[in-house]
Amino acid sequence: MNFPATRMRRLRRTEAMRSLVRETHLHPGALINPLFICPGEGIRKEITSMPGVFNLSVDEAVKEAEVCVGLGIGGLLLFGLPAEKDEQGSGAWDTDGIVQTALRAFKRNRALDSLVQIVDVCLCEYTSHGHCGVVARDGDHYEIENDSSIALLAKVAVSLAGAGADIVGPSDMLDGRVGAIREALDEGGHQQIPVMSYASKFSSAFYGPFREAADSAPQFGDRRSYQMDGANLREAMREIDQDIAEGADMLLMKPAMPYLDVVRAARERYDLPMGAYQVSGEYSMLHAAFQRGWLEPERTMMESLLSIRRAGADFIVTYFAKDAAKVLG
Repeated sequence: MNFPATRMRRLRRTEAMRSLVRETHLHPGALINPLFICPGEGIRKEITSMPGVFNLSVDEAVKEAEVCVGLGIGGLLLFGLPAEKDEQGSGAWDTDGIVQTALRAFKRNRALDSLVQIVDVCLCEYTSHGHCGVVARDGDHYEIENDSSIALLAKVAVSLAGAGADIVGPSDMLDGRVGAIREALDEGGHQQIPVMSYASKFSSAFYGPFREAADSAPQFGDRRSYQMDGANLREAMREIDQDIAEGADMLLMKPAMPYLDVVRAARERYDLPMGAYQVSGEYSMLHAAFQRGWLEPERTMMESLLSIRRAGADFIVTYFAKDAAKVLG
């Protein structure tokens, strides 16, 4: 039927009506809050490029996690800032490493049992050069060694699982890392720990503020030889196919908003649980507009999250997690 018999506005007249027919819903349990854990005690240092986000010592991170529980947030994604770095990033698999220490503190606090503890498995925060793997140098030329690096990433995953991680999330984008991690976890008695693969992590300008937060900027070169070219959708599907074949249990798409077409394509093709990471640059640019009065904060925040959910993400990693959970209440 055509107008006037068909009037689409009939179902938009009131908030109650709009709520009844709403197709896409957000809830706090689908939000994952990233935390940056640093050495020390009583430390809560705001990240200048990310208003409202902090580097937290373990004791402060526990307090932050308790707030997340109270808001009904689904989980945490943990990143570590080690006291010392070296060429191989050995602090990443240290039994007493910063994230391992935080995990044990979280697990001792039974009030935090409702939070899924997801850990980032990478070397960039721990290496002195800031790359996600072992660097081989030949004069001015350098190469990120693939196979020796994934052996180290497997050690990291086993160490974090042993400390209490519920999910390990390799974010390095090196070839074969999911299979190496799955094999190492199984051999180490961690068959029950899922692997959440950053299956199509793009080389993006939107990561800028994160590198301040995690002190992980490369000291030379860039990550384009291992992170994906932002122009390639078909290649992203091949990456996901490969990670699933190697044993990935879940997928995480990164970034979110600039790559919603990739999120949608993955959702239509794969049945695995899939999240999307609303990265630091997405968060910071919105806050910059909020501070200038250009955008309405609450409405813009929620619209940005709905767009990610509508594209097909089952859960969203976002620095807005606490603020959004308060709105969803």
